[in-house]
Amino acid sequence: MSSETKPKKRFHIKTTLILGLFALGIYAAFIGPSILKPISPVVVLPAEPTGLEISGFPITNTIAATLLADIVLIILAISAFRFYRKGGEVPKGFLNAFEAIMEFLWNTVQDSAGKWAKRILPVVATIFLLIFTANMVKMIPGFESIGHLKQVHEGTGYAPVALVRMGDFTLWTIDKGQPIEVVAAAGVEGEAAAAEGHGEETAVAAGEAPCTACEVVPAFRGTATDINFPFALAFITVLMTQVYGVWAQGPKYFEKFFQFKQLVNGGPFGAINFGVGFLEIILELAKILSFGFRLFGNIFAGALLLSIIGALTAVAVPAGLYLFEVFFGIIQAYVFFLLATIFLSGATVSHGHEEHH
Repeated sequence: MSSETKPKKRFHIKTTLILGLFALGIYAAFIGPSILKPISPVVVLPAEPTGLEISGFPITNTIAATLLADIVLIILAISAFRFYRKGGEVPKGFLNAFEAIMEFLWNTVQDSAGKWAKRILPVVATIFLLIFTANMVKMIPGFESIGHLKQVHEGTGYAPVALVRMGDFTLWTIDKGQPIEVVAAAGVEGEAAAAEGHGEETAVAAGEAPCTACEVVPAFRGTATDINFPFALAFITVLMTQVYGVWAQGPKYFEKFFQFKQLVNGGPFGAINFGVGFLEIILELAKILSFGFRLFGNIFAGALLLSIIGALTAVAVPAGLYLFEVFFGIIQAYVFFLLATIFLSGATVSHGHEEHH
């Protein structure tokens, strides 16, 4: 007589955790108190100050995000250096992924630049890793939603609500269920009159709060959503293109911009080639605009879409958009890296050598 043992049912902690978070999201967005409900974001193009300074230089929320991405990269670089210095051969975890990314970047640069790959890789790999890390860091929950309260001077603000009080420190939030319309012409009196209609409890809290009709200024904001970041990288890329061109070809590199020999000896077509040289100068400047607006537009639009959809749907849909945003952040970093590699490697090739062949 044989006895069959039934398999024991295992407790799936991951499934339970996902279902629990899903239920918690439904409660917060649709059932719970109004202070838990998501609020549509305030669309602002310029970076916003955090109130911090370094030697008199104000730190904006995009600069803070850039510094955070820099810290992550420095930690990874130091960890990789210490690992290989000790003779390690098979990295694990983040170091394994870091090594795979570097190997992929090296193969791409080597296929495009050939013998110049070792000299070009540090520039383009740094650009890729910075954009990639900045795009991944901004996916941390709360990255663009936790910060300090700011007074709204025109439009819709929300009443402040105290969450936690610890001595002189108070943690504030804003309540979607208590919108306050602020008209710029009404001034301070209009703001006070609007705040009075929300009951004694709100008025007392607003008296201690930093604002009456509030919006949240995030402490961290996606680095590439600040137009200064993509345009700075674009300018550096185009500048390094000229540097590598002169490094590889010497003064002869500038002949593609100023074709005086063609003008003197080339006849009518020489004059046309001379004019094409000036078009090359315009093309180099156009690369800065192309690089900058491509990265800025895609990342800013993605962050805005994620914030708006998150405020409208709150549950399930934002998770899918997060996966899409991760994929999109990787693609944008790779496109910037690939174009930079093509431009830098192309600058090392002599145009006269190509015409000869």
